[in-house]
Amino acid sequence: MDQGAAAGGGAANADNERDRPAAEAPADTLNAASDTPGSGGEPEGEAASGEPGAGAASAESGEPEPQEGAGESGAGADHAEPADERDARIAELESRLEEYRNRLLRSQADFDNFRRRTQREKEELVQFASAGLITRLLPVLDNFERAIAAAKASGDFEALAKGVDMIYRQLFQVLEQEGLKPMETVGQPFNPEFHEAVMRVESDEHEEGTVVEELQRGYILKDRVIRPAMVKVSG
Repeated sequence: MDQGAAAGGGAANADNERDRPAAEAPADTLNAASDTPGSGGEPEGEAASGEPGAGAASAESGEPEPQEGAGESGAGADHAEPADERDARIAELESRLEEYRNRLLRSQADFDNFRRRTQREKEELVQFASAGLITRLLPVLDNFERAIAAAKASGDFEALAKGVDMIYRQLFQVLEQEGLKPMETVGQPFNPEFHEAVMRVESDEHEEGTVVEELQRGYILKDRVIRPAMVKVSG
């Protein structure tokens, strides 16, 4: 009877152990579970934080992963941009150089044309400088021809003399309009810039070095001596 009761009690204890919750499991059982290989003594949540988990977190966050060669491509773009700017600058400078060259060539051509035109005008001016004076002298020439013809026809030399005197006055007026002035020499001190002494004479009326006689009249054209006067000077 005691053995049956003992057997019944053992079965009851076995049922009680089976129906006990996991939280009430014996400490040895928990320790054994924590000491199993591969657990590392860490909970499953911490074990999930390894590298595979980190990759999954990156995938869930949506951020692009850094790729190899990205920095090198950026550096290449940085180097390419200054090269493009340098090429553009060179092209601009070449364009300016060509423009300045064309300007220089045009300036040289204009200067050559101006030089040739000026030389031609100078030659024409020298060649025809006396055209205006000759045009004004033509009436004087006409009057000389008329006076000579009248003297031959009538034989009146007195009339010829009056005509010649009138022509002389006309001629002198034309020359005065051109700036010609005769020199006044007699009684003036001798001046080698205006006078050309051809003879030295004794004179009681004039001091030494004074022009006493004019042999050939001198002329001044616009304040310039074009012919000095030939004079006699007292000595």
